[in-house]
Amino acid sequence: MTQHSLTLVSKNKHFGGTLTKYSHLSPTTQCVMVFNVFLPEEAVENKTKVPVLYCLGGLTATEDNFAQKSGFGPRAAQYGLALVFPDNSPRNVRFEAAGANPDIGYSAGFYLNATKDPWDKNWKMYDYVTKELPAVLAENLPIGGHGALTIFLKNQSNFKSVSAFAPICHPSKSSWGLFAFPQYLGEDRSTWEEYDTIELLKRYKHNDEFRSDVKVLIDQGTGDEFLNPDRLHTSVLIETVKTLGLENQFVIRHHEGYNHGYYFISTFVNDHIDHHAAALGLTLRL
Repeated sequence: MTQHSLTLVSKNKHFGGTLTKYSHLSPTTQCVMVFNVFLPEEAVENKTKVPVLYCLGGLTATEDNFAQKSGFGPRAAQYGLALVFPDNSPRNVRFEAAGANPDIGYSAGFYLNATKDPWDKNWKMYDYVTKELPAVLAENLPIGGHGALTIFLKNQSNFKSVSAFAPICHPSKSSWGLFAFPQYLGEDRSTWEEYDTIELLKRYKHNDEFRSDVKVLIDQGTGDEFLNPDRLHTSVLIETVKTLGLENQFVIRHHEGYNHGYYFISTFVNDHIDHHAAALGLTLRL
């Protein structure tokens, strides 16, 4: 038995490979966590080690949303690329606040390490995604990868690429963050900056710690119901990138009429897989 043992939940053949759901007891979040993983055919049949892309869901997401709705399968199979779809929060913890509001608690992990009671025991999603889950995968599966802008900025040596669909760019100024961060992290706003793309980008660029070889792809629909001054703050990211002189490293695309859902994501998912495959040196097998 491995140190990080997995329990099989479901397994489905998918474009020559498999899409499998596992559960495991997490010492980081102190509860059972679940994730989906797509392994291309060579990893399934020959146990060949393949590169991996982490797909991190946003508010209201679970481990199933991107895996089931994005349409990633054909392109990932053509590249021989594994994809991992973690849940985005702990589940089934024993305090009422966890399920009382859709903007905090279940499906609202924000990929942070909470420091305030009652969240500090279980809500350790930053450590789970950056430390525990990669160790679990490396120990159990033939894959050897991250997503999400804040995690990328704080762990630049751990992966080769990053992209995002309609991210919360400035959560310390967003109504979502202004609601959740005080409860997760307390009132000291300097701690919020650790999970804010805008603040991290300014810090790492100022300290000459932002990698010059990384290209960032961000897609945003103009029909997104959350594209307003107090939610996503895409315009602030654009201005920050310009001010920092990083326009050659960021491709921030606006797509006319697309909203915040999976019809938008599935339309452009191949572009994102191509983006990551290029950084990994992969070529399509037609």
